[in-house]
Amino acid sequence: MRILSTVGFVLLYCGIASANPSTLPTWVATWTTSPIRSNPEHALPSPTSGNTTVRQVVRLTLGGAALRVRFTNRFGTTPLRIAGAHVAVASGPAAAGIRAGTDRALSFGGRPDVEVPAGADFWSDPVPFAAKPLSDLAITTHFAALPDQQTGHPGARTRSWIAGGDRLADTAFADARPVERWFQIAAVEVTAAPPARAIVALDDSITDGYGVTDGRHLRWTDDLARRLSAAPRTRRIAVLNHGIGGNCLLAECSGPNALARFDSDVASQPSARYVIVLEGVNDLGRLGRERTVSAEERRAQVQQMIAGYRQIVARARALRLTVIGGTITPFVGNDYYHPDAAAEAARQAINAWIRTPGHFDAVIDFDRIVRDPARPDRLLPAYDSGDHLHPSIAGYRAMADAVPLTLFAR
Repeated sequence: MRILSTVGFVLLYCGIASANPSTLPTWVATWTTSPIRSNPEHALPSPTSGNTTVRQVVRLTLGGAALRVRFTNRFGTTPLRIAGAHVAVASGPAAAGIRAGTDRALSFGGRPDVEVPAGADFWSDPVPFAAKPLSDLAITTHFAALPDQQTGHPGARTRSWIAGGDRLADTAFADARPVERWFQIAAVEVTAAPPARAIVALDDSITDGYGVTDGRHLRWTDDLARRLSAAPRTRRIAVLNHGIGGNCLLAECSGPNALARFDSDVASQPSARYVIVLEGVNDLGRLGRERTVSAEERRAQVQQMIAGYRQIVARARALRLTVIGGTITPFVGNDYYHPDAAAEAARQAINAWIRTPGHFDAVIDFDRIVRDPARPDRLLPAYDSGDHLHPSIAGYRAMADAVPLTLFAR
């Protein structure tokens, strides 16, 4: 019955191919994350590495009539064996339970299980599901065996729930153990009528949402999604958060650098039309963190980073994406990077280049929004989380409010 239902939906979806293309439903990513290689601290613990059920809660930014889930074994060195997977409406933003009557089984080529090869992603079959914008979706997966090297995202900012054995049909998940990480999932897509489209935010921990916890959805991208959803001309736009804590534009910091992950995180997102680039503060901080840097090294870094931005702009434009530059926010006073005057001068030089008309298709001046007018090399105290690098919750809100919706209204 489950196989026939899935096949029937696919035939129905394909059977409308003769309809007006401007009104045909299309696949749009509604939630995504940037998978990275999981270190032992962020992996599912070894006692539960096989025969484990994990319920993961994600926030959808766009609604649709059907959905599919993208599972990932991108950094795996052995196969990922999924024994079964379900989706349902979560009973709360970070809750273990699901709403009764909303649970739907996923299939993979008509089968309930799948073996995902090492290094690969795998989409589930489409399943009819009344997905609502700004709703919380629970993805429950029964893992028969996890790969030797796991793939995940440590900055989930919401709870996932882990239990032993096959718990796919468990509505309450009452005794499950909470963690704030995502495991082996990369995206959820929905079918939506044109002009549904998506914005990709490519960044580091400032977009990943450092300081946000417990599924409160208070990252600047969350606030932007709420603004877009409330405005009639932009309510069909998804916001895809591709921030990685500690990530760099060019250097090998945390996860693949922005250039290395452009194809997987930006180019592969269906119906993406815009990309916001807010990368670079970790490159600047990392260079002088443990030693004094010469003026020549700083000049070379500025040139290399600008060359990196040019690459992203060229690749985005080749895909007919509108590419939007975000200025790098202040970080003087941060105890981890302890930036000096040369690091601040490099930040100013890069921001001047970003602001120059023609380099990006548009600019969002995040620096101007969150900096202290009296000391522009520092965050405004009200917008400072306390570490003088990451904005506070009020700072994230100010960043989202500063994004002109007119950029996306056409």
